Amino acid sequence: MLKDSIDKAKKLAALQSNVIESQYVEGLDSDGYHKLLDFIHYSILPYINDASYEGHDLLSYFFTTFNKYVAREDKNQAFTPNHISHFMCKVAGIHRNTRVLDPTCGSGTFLVQAMTQILRECETDAERKKVKEEQIYGIEFDDSVYGLATTNMLIHGDGNSNIRSGSCFDLGDWIADTNSNLVLMNPPYNASKSQVPKTFASTWGKSSTDPTKGLYFVKFVADKVKQGRLLVLLPMQCAIKTDGLIGDIKQSMLEEHTLDAVFSFPIDMFYPGASAVACCMAFDLGKPHPKNYETFFGYYREDGFEKRKGVGRVDVKDKWVETEKKWYETYRSRLTIPGLSVCKSVTSSMEWCAEAYMETDYSTLSEVDFVEKLRDYAAFLVQNEKF
Repeated sequence: MLKDSIDKAKKLAALQSNVIESQYVEGLDSDGYHKLLDFIHYSILPYINDASYEGHDLLSYFFTTFNKYVAREDKNQAFTPNHISHFMCKVAGIHRNTRVLDPTCGSGTFLVQAMTQILRECETDAERKKVKEEQIYGIEFDDSVYGLATTNMLIHGDGNSNIRSGSCFDLGDWIADTNSNLVLMNPPYNASKSQVPKTFASTWGKSSTDPTKGLYFVKFVADKVKQGRLLVLLPMQCAIKTDGLIGDIKQSMLEEHTLDAVFSFPIDMFYPGASAVACCMAFDLGKPHPKNYETFFGYYREDGFEKRKGVGRVDVKDKWVETEKKWYETYRSRLTIPGLSVCKSVTSSMEWCAEAYMETDYSTLSEVDFVEKLRDYAAFLVQNEKF
């Protein structure tokens, strides 16, 4: 599966040291191992068709669960939930000829989701082979997380994935050469100076972490790709702040690219990982933001998932399918719905979030809702260092 793969030796080493040796099964005796392997071989694998959309979906759930155990000691990771990546890929408008890049790919969630959706459009083995070899690209800076990304792609039958180990800032020419027409990314929100160019780090002043909260990564990649779509998960600070380095980059982005949409996502989306409150910004690259263009803003806080200790966020009431359909159709039709969405012409000196412009839906408001929102707001202030 790794034949002709980029960084083959490093992928194998990462798989060994950061995945295989990280599994917490040392307590099993020989008989226990045999029973575990027999169960997987006879009760799981026969029901997984990795050539089908459903098979890839099942493998994604498997990897997500596996990842929670391997990376469970790092509570600051903001790995993208599968259902959110699915929604973002849908918004992106993926098709058979989409060439996808994730320059900060983490465990590979976006790449797997995009690959699965592209493969769904393919009709022949040759087309599927081309997708895996020529249309999926990723970069990951952290060695241990790079190992997870490699494992994730291997699980999904993609041994020739073009995933590079290193910094996206050192691979600018490679990014341009991929000829990608879709960027999906969830950059580090608190990158250290070692993760960015020295020229940029020198502008931080006394700050030890990226004051743009990942927005600098977005600008760098957008300048290299220059075409197609870019969807990125960023902390709400990037949407709200209008001055300083964040304000400067937002202005620069609008001069070269169109802000198509911004979605405010669930407050506890990354639970049990990072506590950041995130939004998704969608840009049309290479098209300067038109004057008076109405950007779509979605207040997509309620996805129906509930927190479960030791498990994470779970769709216990099976609400997600209908919720995603409503979110997508509202965006696609660019509807204005009180309490859910609004279209608004904005500049870099204005907030980029639905909360700033959306009409409140008072018809369903209760005292319980009021108290809950006050608690959410208090948590938001604490998380964003405003309290």
